[in-house]
Amino acid sequence: MSRIISALTQHEQLNFLLTNRIPRRWATQFVGWFSKIENPYVTRASLYLWRMFASDLDLTEAKKQSFTSLHDCFIRELKPGSRKVDDHPQVVSSPCDAIVGAHGRVNNGTVFQAKGFPYEISDLIPDVALQKKYQNGVYVTLRLTSTMYHRFHAPLDCDVKKITYISGDTWNVNPIALKRIEKLYCKNERAVMELHTGHKEASMTLVPVAAILVASIKLHCLDESLDMKYQGPDVLNVQASFYKGDEMGYFQHGSTIIVFASEHYSLAPDISSDQRIAMGQALLTHTF
Repeated sequence: MSRIISALTQHEQLNFLLTNRIPRRWATQFVGWFSKIENPYVTRASLYLWRMFASDLDLTEAKKQSFTSLHDCFIRELKPGSRKVDDHPQVVSSPCDAIVGAHGRVNNGTVFQAKGFPYEISDLIPDVALQKKYQNGVYVTLRLTSTMYHRFHAPLDCDVKKITYISGDTWNVNPIALKRIEKLYCKNERAVMELHTGHKEASMTLVPVAAILVASIKLHCLDESLDMKYQGPDVLNVQASFYKGDEMGYFQHGSTIIVFASEHYSLAPDISSDQRIAMGQALLTHTF
């Protein structure tokens, strides 16, 4: 047993070194460039290697089976009807396919990225008004792996009036890194999107967090992608309306979305750590 534990520890350490102790910015810019090469030989070779190292890559639900580039595959759309959105009016659906990470009640502004690794909402979200709304609210961390469907959708009917972009690092956001790097999400590139639902007593915010390799967030309500090349303002005023299930944007690679909700919301009964959840499944509930 001790040998198995030692082997797992060594594997985790190797994974951490290979994905974090490299020049993260250079690696991310390189993969961003390489993934967009539209050459059939490069694309086929890249997808072949990706399948070798990521056995869970499943393209059977993809809207198309032929891709012009690796990037084209990363941001693939799904066949119509591949995801069913829970349309119960008191249900907040998952905005994306993901693995559920840390979740629960916010304790006076403190949340967790992993066991023993707390961070303050104020370190993640710069808006003081939003920080106050979630002081004792609910949060759920949703991690998208590199092979998953990378598009994310409105979890309920809402309006988006402002996007706040925070430039940052590109640490890997896998569980191995989360157990080693304090306040990791607060270090990485991210966007803050408050969802206005028409209920003054209730609030919800999505925080898409980018990660190593193709760290870029594309929101359909913005003309430009939010990435390391972005030179525009940090706060962008927009006017966008979404019905539950409408596509809001996508990651250029796997990453994380942290969902914050005010204390008027509760976690759906069957939400648990390491659970795989599909876009559209029940994530939160409310009673107002």
